[in-house]
Amino acid sequence: MKRVGLIGHPIAHSLSPVIQNAAFAKHGREERYELWDTDASQLEARVRGLCDEGFLGANVTVPYKQAVMPYLDRLDSLAEQTGAVNTIANQGGRLAGYNTDVTGFEQALVASGFATEGARAAVLGAGGVARAVGLVLVRGRAATIHVCDIDLERARDLADHLRSLSEEQAVLRAHAPSDAAFREAVTNCALLVNCTPTGTRHSQLEGKTPLDPDAIPADALVFDLVYNPPLTPLLAAAQARGARAVGGLSMLVYQASASFKLWTGLDAPVDVMLAVAQRALEAAN
Repeated sequence: MKRVGLIGHPIAHSLSPVIQNAAFAKHGREERYELWDTDASQLEARVRGLCDEGFLGANVTVPYKQAVMPYLDRLDSLAEQTGAVNTIANQGGRLAGYNTDVTGFEQALVASGFATEGARAAVLGAGGVARAVGLVLVRGRAATIHVCDIDLERARDLADHLRSLSEEQAVLRAHAPSDAAFREAVTNCALLVNCTPTGTRHSQLEGKTPLDPDAIPADALVFDLVYNPPLTPLLAAAQARGARAVGGLSMLVYQASASFKLWTGLDAPVDVMLAVAQRALEAAN
């Protein structure tokens, strides 16, 4: 039986095993998806071990989406453009890195009915998933993209990177959370995306919001990539302001379905994956 799993830390809260194992079962496959909580000192050994024929590959989550890249044999174009990897596939003993967060977020935005062309967007966080979100916005021809991170240099690095990819020359700005200009950008945005873990259940950030709720505009779409709880403090605040609120479960499932196809060559049963994810969340909450 071949194995595949999630590399990150901490990851006990993850729904990925439930989602992926349901997909394997639907196709009558015997592979198993596992959680591989990995300390930074163990990361290289964990990744290089995926070359063994007993592994299909892995998903990668916080905080290793960029850290795994030196240990891979090749990257696909989206991984190169984002500078982050969330899926590793074992291809005959060689490891290929992919970024299915891009297609996952694109599909989730389409499902929400939001059109990115000409839009004003604000992105909270500048880590691996924010790189995927930023690329989606650039590819979708957003007019302005404001990136905010507690590490201002990381926000500047992401803004510069996205600027280099923007053929339409989108306006890109980097901010610290205390920056008054970022609050102004949020109050005027059409799309606000939280790419930070703030609000995640069973974390030190549970019950918190990544920004002042009063800054949320009533006519914006607020997309929180945190999926547990289903109604995060940010989404609750958005609803209270009259804004549209979308949780992170749809993106989780869409990116998972893309990973499944990379590992197996089979179309993922998205409806099955979404249904089991929803049931698991309901049971946990």
